[in-house]
Amino acid sequence: MRYIPRELEGQLSRAVKNFSAVVLTGPRRAGKTHLLRHLFANASYFLLEDPDVVARLRADPQGFLDAVKTPAILDEVQNVPEVFTYVRSRIDRQPRRAGQWILTGSQEAPLMQGVSESMAGRAAVFQLMPFSTRETPKVTLLAGGYPEVLARRVNARLWFSSYVQTYLERDVRAVTAVKDLATFRRFLALLASRHGQVLNRTDLAAPLGVSVPTLTQWLSVLETTAQILIVPPFFENFGKRLIKSPKIYFADSGLACHLLGIDSIAELEKSPFHGALFEGFMAAEIIKAQINSGRRRELYYFRDEQGLEVDFLVPGKSGAIALVECKTSRTVTPAMATPMQRLAEAMRIKRRKGTTVEMYLVHRQPKAKSPTQAVAPGVRAFAWQDFLGEFPPTNP
Repeated sequence: MRYIPRELEGQLSRAVKNFSAVVLTGPRRAGKTHLLRHLFANASYFLLEDPDVVARLRADPQGFLDAVKTPAILDEVQNVPEVFTYVRSRIDRQPRRAGQWILTGSQEAPLMQGVSESMAGRAAVFQLMPFSTRETPKVTLLAGGYPEVLARRVNARLWFSSYVQTYLERDVRAVTAVKDLATFRRFLALLASRHGQVLNRTDLAAPLGVSVPTLTQWLSVLETTAQILIVPPFFENFGKRLIKSPKIYFADSGLACHLLGIDSIAELEKSPFHGALFEGFMAAEIIKAQINSGRRRELYYFRDEQGLEVDFLVPGKSGAIALVECKTSRTVTPAMATPMQRLAEAMRIKRRKGTTVEMYLVHRQPKAKSPTQAVAPGVRAFAWQDFLGEFPPTNP
């Protein structure tokens, strides 16, 4: 697969000019190594999964680093977390030398602990997710965005099966003590069936026969290793009793489809999960656009106890906010926009006058492409490709 430019490149290039170290995290196989070796082709490279490299580094860390020509890429540093201390001491000896150490890791929880303890103020930290639709049109709801799946679509089922097995055996066990892998596999499948739903830990724990604390720990592992997205409810009260639990999505729609046994477009079209998968796909694409552009990750949903629900709320500058409703239909109707209009009116009454509330109805592209439509007062309808191509829609 030829190299496809990543949106994060600009952020990384600026960071190496201003920070002594750069840390790139993200899920395994998202393309971190490929990106860094392309962007910093002249940097030395060391894979800290290579047994010989790990043995040399642990036997004589100072001697190993003395022999390293900087700038240097230390890949998968979570395998040797003690390296942070030695890198920090070298940075402190030459604090004005920028871009000398470029570190990557797949397990965010242990990696971030090392960064916070050893590299605070010395490192710029970024997250790389799988490809977005803004980076390549090969990303689809069925395939997701993992580079190897996009390069070899015919082997997608085998790749995802191997990925789940590898993730279970390596990353999950490295982060927490999962003793019963068979139950954890059932947990992943059950979680996929709750994709796009409000999180109910008791409802998930009961059929698995595990405790709620155990299930909470498993969810935490999936979130910190960027396998799932937890979307919190919008926190402002508009005189309504709000649902306070978050919604949960798999971060990669291709992996979600695999766990649900959906292997073809025909199966996806007929699946009862189609709407939830599309909603999760949009959530992931919005978050990718935010983090790739260096913006804070901010995505919420709204639901009250009277049944008013809007898929996503995306804050912008100066209190502006975008309401986003996602529909798998290729045909849009004014009724689809009603929940957004009701929420927008409540927001305008509760907030100060002049607050900008923009409303977007995002749908699948009709067979015959049509222009952006105004389906209801103040609401614009976009095919999802067009919407994501211009994101963020509200005062970037």
